[in-house]
Amino acid sequence: QVQLVESGGGLVQAGGSLRLSCGASGRTTSSTVMGWFRQAPGKEREFVAAISWSGYTTYYADTVKGRFTIFRDNAKNTVYLQMSSLKAEDTAVYYCAAKAGLAGAKNAQEYDYWGQGTQVTVSS
Repeated sequence: QVQLVESGGGLVQAGGSLRLSCGASGRTTSSTVMGWFRQAPGKEREFVAAISWSGYTTYYADTVKGRFTIFRDNAKNTVYLQMSSLKAEDTAVYYCAAKAGLAGAKNAQEYDYWGQGTQVTVSS
């Protein structure tokens, strides 16, 4: 079992920045991949970014590429999502998730563990 707790959400103006954190506890291993997903009202959950255990491999959705950065601190068992140049369409509940292995890292159905989510609201 892996427990995930997100923090750092809030209200920010368009063009601003926000950093989300996800603390992991439990059975994390060197194959644990961490991902961020988001879900806006009335929409399906969508992939945002993912990172390998080593941090050398990262994936991004096209909609956030160049604006968001995912990174992790394994000593703290924490993964971060640095969000910049935020847009109103980035407004959503952001979820942290964990899975074993990189295969299917962009697919929410491949993830085994999820956090409770944190709300990000971008005002235009």
